[in-house]
Formats: sequence, C-alpha cells, structure tokens
Amino acid sequence: MFDSVEVRVAYCEEMIELAKQDERIVLVEADLCRAAGMMKFKEEFPERTFDVGVAEANMAGIAAGLAAMGKRPFIHTFSPFMTHRALDQIVVSIAYADLPVKIIGSDPGFSAEVNGGTHMSFDDIGIMRAIPDMTVFEPCDEASMRALLPQMHAIDKPCYMRLFRKKAETVYTSPNTHDFKIGKCNMLKTGGDVLIISYGAVLVDSIKAAAELDAAGINTAVADMHTIKPLDLDFLAGNIGKYKAVVTVENHSVMNGLGSAVAEYIAENGRAVKFKRIGVQDRFGEVGFRPYLQQALGLDVGSIVEDIKCLVK
Repeated sequence: MFDSVEVRVAYCEEMIELAKQDERIVLVEADLCRAAGMMKFKEEFPERTFDVGVAEANMAGIAAGLAAMGKRPFIHTFSPFMTHRALDQIVVSIAYADLPVKIIGSDPGFSAEVNGGTHMSFDDIGIMRAIPDMTVFEPCDEASMRALLPQMHAIDKPCYMRLFRKKAETVYTSPNTHDFKIGKCNMLKTGGDVLIISYGAVLVDSIKAAAELDAAGINTAVADMHTIKPLDLDFLAGNIGKYKAVVTVENHSVMNGLGSAVAEYIAENGRAVKFKRIGVQDRFGEVGFRPYLQQALGLDVGSIVEDIKCLVK
C-alpha cells in the first residue's frame, strides 16, 4: 500500500477542473460544503454553488429543476440522508424524469464512525441499484476517484457515487495504473483457489486478507468491482468457474448490495461454486472508530481471513 490522502481534497480538485471545462456544472449542497471539502470550489465558482441548508429533499428537487434547464448538477450529503430523506425526489423528480443529476453520498457505512448508527448507510446501494437506469459505483482511493468522476459526469443519466471522503490507503498509484471504466471490473491480484470481489473502503482490507491467505496456502485473487450497477457480467462469466470459491466483501449489508448482485448472477446462470457474502449482517451501526467498527461488523482483515478459511475448508 502507499501513502494515505483525503479523497475529498482530490474530489474538489477534480470538480474544479471539470467545471472549468464545462460551464453547465453546478454544485448543490445541503449545508455540508465544508465537510465535503468543496470550499475551494465555492470560492472559484460562487455563482455556480447553491447551499440549500439542511433540506436534502429540496436539494434534489432544485437539482432536478437545474438539470431540466440544461445544467449538470452535482448534489451531495451524507449517504443515509441522500438515500433516505431525498429518495422520493431522486426517484420521481430525477430518475423518472431521466435527468443527468450526479448524486454523491459521503461517509458510507462504517466510515461515519463516531456519528453513529443514524449516519451509517448499510442499505444505500440496495436502494439506489433498484432505481431504473441509475449507475452506482464507489471508488476505493484518490486515483480511482479521479479516473471515475469525469466518466460519471459524461453519463447523460442519473448516477450515484459513494464517496469515502477521509484518508484512504492508496490501492492505485495513479489513474493510469489500470484502464478504469465505469461498469468494468479491475483484476488486482491473480490466484487459483479463491476469488475475492470487493470495492470501496474494504478493498484494501481484501488485498491484505489475500496476502495472509496466500501465506496459509490458499492462493487468492482480488478484483475491484467498483461499479455495482451496471455489473460487469462479462467478468463474472469469465471468472466464476475458475475458482474453488468466490467471496464478496463490502462495507454494506449482505442484502441487496454487491453480494446479492453476484448471487443473482450465480443463481440465474446455474454456476456451481462455493460462495459467501461478507458484509454487514442485518443490523444497524454504532458509535466507534474504524478499527473497532470493522471488527464488530466482521469486516477487519482477520475476520475476512477466517471466513474464507472456513468456506474453503
């Protein structure tokens, strides 16, 4: 792994560059401009920044109106507020109207830390992937965010990006390390026994777990399925049958996230393979810092390793 950086700093830099290239881009915030690291954007483009206050549903409605008038709005709030409080407006005003609003949900899952269970979204991917024509993805670090954000902007439909805004261990040394493309999985490590499919904040833990499994004699591959919708079905078709077991690891409920999406593929295509979903087990979050929360939720490296050892055994 490499040095940690704050992803929100890179997000702001990338947004400023995009806005310089496309005058249609506007930012709509719900009193979290500073938390999102977007103060520099506000200073650079004050006439294109709108803070609606703590009114998430109104934010989504305003963004729909701006998009209907030809703008390219980016809206942001914490992921549970985005997918719970503003859901009706996202579904009806944005998605049903087929408007290209870019939806950013920050601090997903355990990354909300001491804000506690009310701020921890373990269901947001399940909610958003159920909306027709909604692209859903989560970068794992600065480089992947820089590579995927411009692609998100280019899509003429609504998109949802989970944003881990704090410091993230670097998986990719630069956006050019891999051929990033929304909807296409990146194979990060090869192996012959087990395939771990992960994304976002726990991808780095999956890589570390694979190293421990290799040392224990279980040759483990790791893939970054950064886009949950549309799912890379070609990758699944070409890889599911190569391994003794397939495991998904995600900072989300085991229900309706990546694990469910992969399980749907396996079931519908009659693929015979040992399979396990590692994620949050039908529960709410709690107050704590990341190391404690990951262990409590079964998402730390040790828990991932033990779950896979039990599956293979």
